[in-house]
Amino acid sequence: MTAAKARGQQVTRSGLADVFGVALPTVDGWVRQGCPFLERGGRGREWKFSTADVMAWLRDKAVAEATGDVQADETELKRRKLAAETAKAELDLAKARGLVAPLDQVERMVSKAFAQVRAGMRNLPGRTVTQLIGETDERKFKTVLLHEIDQVLEALAAANLAEAEEAEDEETEDQE
Repeated sequence: MTAAKARGQQVTRSGLADVFGVALPTVDGWVRQGCPFLERGGRGREWKFSTADVMAWLRDKAVAEATGDVQADETELKRRKLAAETAKAELDLAKARGLVAPLDQVERMVSKAFAQVRAGMRNLPGRTVTQLIGETDERKFKTVLLHEIDQVLEALAAANLAEAEEAEDEETEDQE
């Protein structure tokens, strides 16, 4: 008798369901998936399980599933294939409706937005220095700077980066 068997209780199918808080069909599914048992049930004989062996099996099964080491059965593979095909069809539909954009296009547009903000912020000192020379009132400094920052952000909000991207793409095509 192994150490695991010595620690666990010997239970019937319904006892195992009670110990683990599951329904009897779940226990039957576990058996079909390879759950260890001490005695096979049938024709008036109860199934017998070691709770320690079942616990170890469930733990190993969970670890395998979490690490991706589990071999999927045919039903699981069909389910995953159907899910992948559905996701692809939904993505194709979203693309056709113009609801998604390629990642490289999004990256270029975000990069342009950051460049525009950076350029606007770096120009702040030149635009504000003449307004603030000799100024000692902190409120005036804050007002002027906030106004200039707001202008940079409003310019970004008003910029249609998508149109600029399309124009650049057309120029690139013309050059090729």
